[in-house]
Amino acid sequence: MEADEFQVLVGQLTRLSRDQRAMLARLLSEQPAEEAVVALLESKDADQLRCPHCGGAHLFAWGKAHGLRRRRCADCRRTFNALTGTPLARLRHKERWLAHGEALRDALSIRATATVCDVAVSTAFRWRHRFLCGAKTKQPSQLSGIVEADETFFRRSFKGSRRWKKPPPDTTPPARKARHRATKPGKRGTPLDEMVPVLIVRDRERTTGDAILENMTAPAIGAKLLPMLGTDVLLCTDASGAYASIARAAGLRHEPLNTAAGERVRDRVFHIQNVNAYDSRLKQWMRRFNGVATRYLDSYLGWRRLIERARTGISAHEILLSAC
Repeated sequence: MEADEFQVLVGQLTRLSRDQRAMLARLLSEQPAEEAVVALLESKDADQLRCPHCGGAHLFAWGKAHGLRRRRCADCRRTFNALTGTPLARLRHKERWLAHGEALRDALSIRATATVCDVAVSTAFRWRHRFLCGAKTKQPSQLSGIVEADETFFRRSFKGSRRWKKPPPDTTPPARKARHRATKPGKRGTPLDEMVPVLIVRDRERTTGDAILENMTAPAIGAKLLPMLGTDVLLCTDASGAYASIARAAGLRHEPLNTAAGERVRDRVFHIQNVNAYDSRLKQWMRRFNGVATRYLDSYLGWRRLIERARTGISAHEILLSAC
């Protein structure tokens, strides 16, 4: 704003009512959305910064661009900012990122998110999966104590896929026929070509890990399960022979429960009700999306883990930081 225009604006302030002055003071005291996002992204301590290209710690200032400070690495001579090498790199409209974080916190649909953030539906879809890149890859390092494991199943879905009518060259379209709206959901006993098995692992401290399984064999389950377990865990599962084989080979204490015969708790300690309760919450939460494409299932599983880790409620700031 030019100096003359600013003086005219100041002269008009005397005509404001008391309520209007209070509103103006409140607006001036609030930090603009883009500034808040930039301050959050650059809140990392300078002593902890590393070059995303080579990992070097010898850095020096190199100006600013697009509101973010740039730095240059003395080792590889390349420049970077707080978003370089993160899933949010090169995304625009930083002033709307916190609104998008609030939409993720509230688990809004893609169209509702687009309305809240005032962006196109395609942009809201792209932002969702960029923001969830960090959440889907963040699994617990190791679970400890009594660990419960069980599988849950999601219907296999090619939602949004163009391979049905226009498959790319050298690509085989899905073998099964497309499902239509109002098709009955899969039930117990549905073959695995229609269902996607997901392993859920949870300890008594409510630390949760999950993994999409290729099949229900012991090698497939063990390859996903064992990296999440400590050496001194006690594994509680159902009476599936796959878990017994995995525990025996790994030297883990195993407490199987015959749930088919009605055994729910043994010795008031051994049960899988914790993991079953998580399965129920996960399925209930997933229903709002009216079916999730299998190719994006890992993003939604990570999204739910992110919400569960917060326990007392997650903020838009925490969601934004998790994406970086």
